[in-house]
Formats: sequence, C-alpha cells, structure tokens
Amino acid sequence: MNSYILSDQISLYGEADCIGFGNDEFYVKEIQREISNKLIIENHYSKKVYNGTYIHLGLYVKNKLLGILQYGYAMNPASCGSVVNETSMDEYLELNRMWLSDEIESLYPESRAISFSIKYIKRKYPKIKWIQSFADERCGGFGIVYQACSFNFFGEHISTFWELDNIVYHNTSMTVSKTSQRYKNNVGGCQYLQINKEKATQHDLRQFRYIKFINQKWKKKCLLEEKQYPKHYI
Repeated sequence: MNSYILSDQISLYGEADCIGFGNDEFYVKEIQREISNKLIIENHYSKKVYNGTYIHLGLYVKNKLLGILQYGYAMNPASCGSVVNETSMDEYLELNRMWLSDEIESLYPESRAISFSIKYIKRKYPKIKWIQSFADERCGGFGIVYQACSFNFFGEHISTFWELDNIVYHNTSMTVSKTSQRYKNNVGGCQYLQINKEKATQHDLRQFRYIKFINQKWKKKCLLEEKQYPKHYI
C-alpha cells in the first residue's frame, strides 16, 4: 500500500517531516544534492546538472537507489508568468532532470516515479500550483510518460542543442554574452562551449511541453493553447 514516508525526527512544529512517498518495493525519497548530482552527471544523457534545481528525489526499488528526479526552476525562472498568468517563482516547478536505471524490472517505472514524486510535492510544497516538463526526440515516445500521468499537452517547438565531448548543452550556453558574469564564471560550461564551438555538433530537436496542474483552478490562467496528445506511434 502506498503512503507518505516521514522523517524519524520531529520538526520544530511538533510533527515529523514528509520525506517521500511510495511502498516497500518502490518509493521516492529526499536525498542529498551531492548524491543526486553525481548520479545525473554519470548517467543522464546531458552529463550536466542544472543549478536551479532544489528538490532532489531518489527512486528506490527494493531499497536500492536506481533513479533520480530533480525539480526546480525553469531555465528562465521568471518566465513562469508568461506560461501561467499570475504565477510567482515559488508557485511552480519544472522537472529538470530524470534518470532511471535499466536495472528496474517494474512495469511503467517512469510514470510511477513521476506520479509518486508529485504526491510527495503536493504535501511537502503546498504552494506549488503546477509542474512543467519537456520531452524531446532523444527520449522517444513524444512524452508518453507524461500522458500516462495525465499531464496536459501544450504543443511543441524546435530547440537547438550542442554536443561537445559527449556533453549536451542548450543553445543558451552558446549565446551567453562574453561580457556577462555568467560567461566569466563559466556557468553551465558556456565559456568552454563557445571557445570550442568548431568542435561542437549542433542538434535541432522537437520538444514537447507538458504541464501538470496541481491546482486545477490554475489551468484557467494558462496562457498557452492546450492541444491533443501527439501520437507516439507515428
């Protein structure tokens, strides 16, 4: 039976903190940022982490850590209001990274992991009104995992990515101004990418935008046009 996982320690408010959700065989649970980032760098196709991530969940199958889900801000954190009107930066999340091991033998582990993580977020972060995620052609299925979790679909667009030394960069890293602090600090490897641009390979990929409304009333505030799910078998 699925249930919330509570901390052994009592908080200042006299209650145990919620730290996860699931059952003995399959559950998500808070883990340290360092462990989460290490596994993403080692296993995610991007080989990079996003500094705007602040929720780190480990997926455990029979008590073995076999997956990571990282939630946080969008690449442009303040853009939330242009997606769903009147949204403040602490009222939405983006699924920044997800990796699940091929060792997992459970049925539909991606959709179960996302579903469990959302149940955890609803309790631990009650201010969150909606969650956004993108699927792209590298993942296959055009976002069928999000369809299984009843996300709403809001269309697709083409995004440019750059691959260098087996690391994938978003095009924003290529366009960062050389006079900016971000470039000088080499945030996200932008400086290294631009210096080695001639060695990088450009990929233009379709990205599919999905949104899960934790609070259904906020769906009316969405400024994007909802569309029918893309068929993954075309």
